[in-house]
Amino acid sequence: MLQSASHYLDTAEQIRAFITRIAAFNTLWLDTEIADWQTKQPRLSLIQVAFDRQDTTGNAYILDVLDKPEIVSEFCDRIMTDAGIEKVFHNASFDLKYLDGKRAKNVTCTLKIARKLGKQTLGTSNLQLKTLAVELLRFDPTEIEAEQGSDWGIRPLSKAQVKYAKMDVVYLAQLHGYLLDFEPNEPLPQLDPLSVTNVRVAFECPRLFYLSKHFGGKTLFIPNGVSGIGKTFHKLADDFITIVKQEPQFKALFKPSPEQLEVNAIASKMQNIFYSLVFFPNYLQPSIQTKPHLAPALNWVWQGLRNLIYRWTELLIKNRTYCEADEIFDCTFVATELKLQHDFKLPDGAKQPIGGRLDCLVYDYSKGRPCVVELKTYAPVDPSAQLAQVALYSYIIRQTKKVSVDSAVYCVLPEFKEYNYDWSELKTNLHRVIPHKLKQMQQWLSWQPSQPDPPPPTSTPDLCQICPQQTKCQSYFTSDLSKAIAPDPMPRDRPSDIDVEAIGRELVEILKSFKVDVEYLDAIVGTTFIRIKLKPNLGVKVSSILKLAADLQVQLGVTRPPLIATQAGYVSVDLPRKDRQTAYFKDYIQPESKSNDADTTIAIGVDLEGKLVEANLADPNTCHFLVGGTTGSGKSEFLRSLLLSLLYRHSPQQIKIALVDPKRVTFPEFEKMPWLLSPIIKDSEAAIALMTDLVAQMDERYRLFEAARCCDLDTYNQSSQQQLPRIICIFDEYADFMSEKETRNALETSIKRLGGMARAAGIHLIIATQRPEANVVTPIIRDNLPGRIALATGGSEANSKIILGGNSTEAAYLLGKGDLFLQINAQLQRLQSLYASKIELP
Repeated sequence: MLQSASHYLDTAEQIRAFITRIAAFNTLWLDTEIADWQTKQPRLSLIQVAFDRQDTTGNAYILDVLDKPEIVSEFCDRIMTDAGIEKVFHNASFDLKYLDGKRAKNVTCTLKIARKLGKQTLGTSNLQLKTLAVELLRFDPTEIEAEQGSDWGIRPLSKAQVKYAKMDVVYLAQLHGYLLDFEPNEPLPQLDPLSVTNVRVAFECPRLFYLSKHFGGKTLFIPNGVSGIGKTFHKLADDFITIVKQEPQFKALFKPSPEQLEVNAIASKMQNIFYSLVFFPNYLQPSIQTKPHLAPALNWVWQGLRNLIYRWTELLIKNRTYCEADEIFDCTFVATELKLQHDFKLPDGAKQPIGGRLDCLVYDYSKGRPCVVELKTYAPVDPSAQLAQVALYSYIIRQTKKVSVDSAVYCVLPEFKEYNYDWSELKTNLHRVIPHKLKQMQQWLSWQPSQPDPPPPTSTPDLCQICPQQTKCQSYFTSDLSKAIAPDPMPRDRPSDIDVEAIGRELVEILKSFKVDVEYLDAIVGTTFIRIKLKPNLGVKVSSILKLAADLQVQLGVTRPPLIATQAGYVSVDLPRKDRQTAYFKDYIQPESKSNDADTTIAIGVDLEGKLVEANLADPNTCHFLVGGTTGSGKSEFLRSLLLSLLYRHSPQQIKIALVDPKRVTFPEFEKMPWLLSPIIKDSEAAIALMTDLVAQMDERYRLFEAARCCDLDTYNQSSQQQLPRIICIFDEYADFMSEKETRNALETSIKRLGGMARAAGIHLIIATQRPEANVVTPIIRDNLPGRIALATGGSEANSKIILGGNSTEAAYLLGKGDLFLQINAQLQRLQSLYASKIELP
């Protein structure tokens, strides 16, 4: 029963206890609901109370006072007459009629405040509470249900009524604060107009949208082999509507009574008439004679058009009940190629002009509303883009027609498909998604190549293969290593006392003494080591260099064997530096505020060029990491700097951190940070509970995505006012939990599910161990953590292979103290991790 729900108080004992509680507050936001308000004897039904101005979710209280005059009197005696409590109503003159207005003290009316400011100053269409909540406070209009006129005298109340009553005082508290702090804004700049097509493209690929707006060019993702038929399909559809309105043969088909009309028969006749009058003589026959190669494509178009005629026949027969045969086509096909224009209000109050031209507008008399028809030659590459496009068309028409407008999309290829959307779905999508997307589009358009955070790539990588501007995009939006890695061009001072040329010449001479002839190419001085680049002469096998690591250590007098590896066009020989440097965290990362749609990246380390390499957690190749390194490898310092890099760029609202620290020494400084999802986990039972909870959160997010028609966290957050944070779980010393079979099985089960599915839900795992052994890092762990960080494995080639896979023994020869390998797919990059000498939270 709703009456027993939390915050719904309906007994005298409950309400009296609550009155005692709120009597201690300085400010209360109040509202009332009245039963039988249209009669001569209205009754006070509910008193709604909010006392937390920060609440935006409906955490208000409802006092059911229907036919409880003694409780109402007590409320008035203890609350309304208390001059020490500010009582805030929106339309106080109405509510005070039922709350002893003659004795009430310290009452504030937000409607009076709004009237003084005026609609023009506030920039709103009217001063009603619901309007102000939407237009000033950006509450979702779909959540504001019109229950005010419902029967407040019935019991139990409906779920919608309870929600409406609670939210009223939430809107009021937010509005009160807004009006008190209100300062007239400077006039907003005039925004350049966008088209509905621009919006569709921005959903499909922000980068293609950017390029098309700045440089022009094509924007359709057309599957290979089906180009050149779009205009023909649209032209044929227009021809059909034109001729059915003119040709008596079509009207004659609808002369019988509606009950006598049969869809299949009439659709077939209409197809045959149109084929003989238009399609064959005007399209197919000329093509056969002059362009026979187009005949297969025309056949596709005709098959799609036949299905379209069938759908329209169904609608015409339904409308025949309401229309005569002579007027059926004029009444059904309202308009074709209709040009539309509207100014949309953005979240910051700016107005964005949107224009477009829809394909067709039809009218469904059985529903009493028009329907936007969008014709596509191919199935949508992004359903959310298609939905946004038709939602815009329907909304713009509704602003003119003042009626609900449905939508239908018909696609020809690869087979005929139709998508139908009713107005409620279109309206929800429009209010939740479009204003934020339009503002985001303006931010993308203002980006310059010299600036950080360019427009993101498409969330559907397969589109890149059929992108009409693929070459331009690849050259304009550059990236290093892969799109998952973004180097920070932070310069680093180079030592001047290392003669790399002399080291290179010496290395060439030593190899020559072993009958291995090589050419010195170049050298790079890194933080930890010096890389010498050598080119083997013709006839010299690379294997003859690889097997000389121990000999080179002796001859060169270095502390560790050099790491020798094949590269593109040369062999690299990494020699440890005697004057090893430290890559301090503060020299590479400073606190900054990233926007909600910016990539969530983690700092991995500094490369040979002194640039910071980061990994994007949204990328499938770097969404989860396995980190392995023995004692002295710098694993703990690596994890601490990685964690700090997240905290320095993202607010606690954007990310949440889950930490598992069984040894209790890696994360002590982070115990009380506001980013924590839960207290730091230190035992196996709590670790299992954490991982189980992450799986549950993942499943819940996918349910939200499905309801919102979104495919991942970024898309959902772009379309929702309730932002979901990314969750990063950093799991130190995983081996400590692997000794017990039950614990191991439970953790592996959760890791398998999260590793396989959690990326799109915005949940990421970073699992580390100082014992990267076969019985610790099992195949289940390895298979579900695509990104690998290998620190020194203390000479163990077997452990190196477990972390990096295959026969990669390189980690056995790393130098420790943060010297590491980053492996993404088959690409291996040697880096030096950052060192935070002092943990300073931003």
